[in-house]
Amino acid sequence: MATQHSRTAARIMMTPAVFLLLVWMLVPLSMTLWFSFRRFLPLRGGDQGFVWFENYTRFISSSSFWPAVQTTLVIVGGVLLVSIVFGILLALLLDQPMWGQGVVRILVIAPFFVMPTVSALVWKNMFMDPTNGLFAHLWRAFGADPVVWLSDVPTFSIIMIVSWQWLPFATLILLTAIQSLDSEQLEAAEMDGAGPLARFGFITLPHLSRAITIVILIQTIFLLSIFAEIFVTTGGAFGTRTLTYLIYQRVLESQNVGLGSAGGVYAIILANIVALFLMRIVGKNLDR
Repeated sequence: MATQHSRTAARIMMTPAVFLLLVWMLVPLSMTLWFSFRRFLPLRGGDQGFVWFENYTRFISSSSFWPAVQTTLVIVGGVLLVSIVFGILLALLLDQPMWGQGVVRILVIAPFFVMPTVSALVWKNMFMDPTNGLFAHLWRAFGADPVVWLSDVPTFSIIMIVSWQWLPFATLILLTAIQSLDSEQLEAAEMDGAGPLARFGFITLPHLSRAITIVILIQTIFLLSIFAEIFVTTGGAFGTRTLTYLIYQRVLESQNVGLGSAGGVYAIILANIVALFLMRIVGKNLDR
């Protein structure tokens, strides 16, 4: 049992790390709040003083704001749906005994360690290119015209690219949960006449509820800031401009740091709302 002396020593040893973490978080946040109340145009006059809430009003009243929020939520929801559905299927498959099981698991998990920029470039040039891409050759083999993915179905294409990278993460979490399931429950249900679908629906799926909520929480936090895949593939065109990409355009392309900082505050608010909502779901599942 920890004594008062050991707890004090632990707090002292943790203090430098906690301090650095707070500085790492609070300094950028403070600068964002500071610039969001000012008109700061680096190449067009520099700092022109306080404008208070004008940047917030201009950003939220922009015709691009709500479509960007909608696109962000659609992409996040689509990636979560693909990750969970196919993650469960892959986890069930990888849980079965097979030859070379360890190698197969490594290959399935490998995409998660690929940089988002590299992943987007591979999909854009090797798979989705309408002239020399793999999908184009498959379409021609069946006598159909190739699909120009990034302009015909841009949002779906982004969801495919991002899902390919995040699917291994979901699969790993769900596979761990499946392996912790008591096999005696499944054997007893099988002896009682329950079929594969019944065993999955009434035993396996409820057992995965906690793992699913964890996957949703973690992936949502990261997916709300998706940027690299859009920057490399569509450049925000064809209705794929997310809130993060809109902020990038305001800060770097329009050279309006104050307006972009106001957008950053809105992004923080949106992320916290979604995180609080998901934490309530996670908390309910963990209390069961």
